[in-house]
Amino acid sequence: MKKKLLTLSLPLIFLFYSCNLMKTKADLILYNAKIYTVDSVITVAEAMAVKNGKVLATGSTKYILEKFGSETLLDAGGKPVYPGFIDAHCHFYGYALNFRSVALNGCCSFEEVLDRLKKSGEYKRDEWIVGRGWDHNRWKEKVFPDRTKLDKLYPENPVVLTRIDGHVVLANNKALQKAGIDIHHSFTPAEVEIKQGTLTGILSENAADHMRNAIPKPDPAGLLKLLARARENCFATGLTTVSDAGLDAATVGLLAELSSGQDSSQMIRIYAMLDPSVENIRKYIRNGPYKTSRIHISSVKIYADGSLGSRTALLKQAYSDMPCQHGIQVISADSLREICKLCLEYGYQVNTHAIGDSANKLVLDIYSEYLKKQNDLRWRIEHCQVVDPADLSMFKDYSVIPSIQATHATSDMDWAEGRLGPVRIKWAYAYKCLLKQNGWLANGTDFPIENISPILTFYAAVVRKDLNGKPETGFQQENSLSREEALRSITIWAAMADFWENEIGSLETGKNADFVILDHDIMQVDCQVIPKTLVLETFVDGHSMYKR
Repeated sequence: MKKKLLTLSLPLIFLFYSCNLMKTKADLILYNAKIYTVDSVITVAEAMAVKNGKVLATGSTKYILEKFGSETLLDAGGKPVYPGFIDAHCHFYGYALNFRSVALNGCCSFEEVLDRLKKSGEYKRDEWIVGRGWDHNRWKEKVFPDRTKLDKLYPENPVVLTRIDGHVVLANNKALQKAGIDIHHSFTPAEVEIKQGTLTGILSENAADHMRNAIPKPDPAGLLKLLARARENCFATGLTTVSDAGLDAATVGLLAELSSGQDSSQMIRIYAMLDPSVENIRKYIRNGPYKTSRIHISSVKIYADGSLGSRTALLKQAYSDMPCQHGIQVISADSLREICKLCLEYGYQVNTHAIGDSANKLVLDIYSEYLKKQNDLRWRIEHCQVVDPADLSMFKDYSVIPSIQATHATSDMDWAEGRLGPVRIKWAYAYKCLLKQNGWLANGTDFPIENISPILTFYAAVVRKDLNGKPETGFQQENSLSREEALRSITIWAAMADFWENEIGSLETGKNADFVILDHDIMQVDCQVIPKTLVLETFVDGHSMYKR
C-alpha cells in the first residue's frame, strides 16, 4: 500500500516542481494582506512579490502565488500594508543629538523645568547641561523665564535649555561666557533679550543658533550610537525616509558616508537639506545634486522668520497679544535672492522656512523673480502656517510646494488665536486651501518639535483634534484633509517633494519595496482608533528593519 501511494505521488511531485520552475523567482512574497499601493487611484491589492529590493508585482493572492515562487512567504493575516511613510520635514540629526538632553516637554511651570534638571543627575564642574522642550505657553504666567535661578543652581556649569520650537534658548551666565555673548554682541535687539542693562539669558533665532553651536559635539563613536537609536525609533513608527531640514557640511558628509558604507543597508533613507553655508556651497551645491539609494542631496534650507509660539514669526500686522511685536526677519531679501540665484544655476531646490504671513509673502515674491511661471522645480515653503488669502494664488502661479506639519495645528490651537486674533486665525494652518493651489502638498512632523509618529500626522491632518479628542468638532475642520489626501501627503507626495517619486512613495512595479504593516487600517477605522494604531513591521528594500 505504501509503495503504491509513493508511485502515485511521483507525477504529482514532478508536476509541483515543474510548476515551481515555471514561476518567476522572488525573494519575498507577502500575501493575505490589504495593500494600499498609493498608485494614481490607490489600488488595493492582496499580495506582493519582491525581488532585489524592488516590487515585482502586486495583485490577488491567487495571482501572485501562481505566478511567483519564493522560499520566503509572509502571511500578513489580513492586516493593512502601506508604502513606507516619509517625513517631508524633520530634524533627524537634531533628534539624535537630543538623546543627550533632558526632556522638558510637558512641563507646566519653570519650577518643573528646574526640578527635571535636578533629577537628571549630578554634573561635573564645567560639564554642559542641555535640555529641550519647555513651552511657556503651558505655564500659568506665559512669559519667558530668565537665567537668575539657573545661575544660582549651576554657577560652574554651562546650561542651555532650548524651547520646544527650537527658535529660542535660555542660557545661564556660564554658557553665555562660553559662547562669547555679552551686552556688546552683534545680534539684533530682537534676538538677545536685555533688561536693565543685563542679559536675561533669552536668545532667539541667530543668537540661539550661535549658542547651540557652542555646545560640544559628541565623539564619533557616541554620535554613531545616537544616530542608530534615532534610526531605530524611526523604523518603529513606520518611517522609511526622512527629510532632514538644515544640515552643515560635516553632518552631511557623515550621513553620506554612512549611507554608502558597508552598513548602508541598515540606514534610513535621508533627503538632506543643506544649510546655505560657504562650505556647503563649495563642497556640494557647486558640484550639483548627489544621490544614492539611501541619501539624496539636492536642496537648501533657509530661514525667513521664527516661530509663532515665541512671537518671532514675521507678521504683516502686529501680534494681537503684543502690539509692539511683528516678529523677526531672519534673512535679508538680498541674501535670499543670492541663494535662489545660486540654486537655480546649479539645479538645487530651495526650501524656505516661513511661518508668518509677512514671511510667506516675502518668500513668494522673491521666488517669483526666479521661477517666473509654473514649473517643475518644486521650490518649497516649509510650514506655511499663516498665509494671507491674497497671497495664496502665488503658490499655484509659480508651482511653489507647501510643506506642512499637520500636528502643528493641533499643538498650537489653544493659544494661536491669542497671537493672531479672530480674523487671521481663519487663514492659519489652512491645509485644504494650500492643497487646492497645486493639487498636492508634502506633510511631515518637524520632529523633535512634534511627536515622531507619521500616524499622528495622519490623524491630525484628517481629524484636526488633539489626543484627548478636543475640540469636539475639530479645529477649523474646513481645512482638514481627506484620508486619501493625508495618506498621499506622507507617502507619494512627500516623495515628490524630495524628487524621489520614481523610487519610493508607492508600491508599484519597479519601485523600492519600502512598506509598513499596521494592526489597524487607518483608512477605514473609527477616527479615535487611528492614534492607537501600532506598527507591526517595517521593511526597507524588502528587508525587515523593525518587528513589534
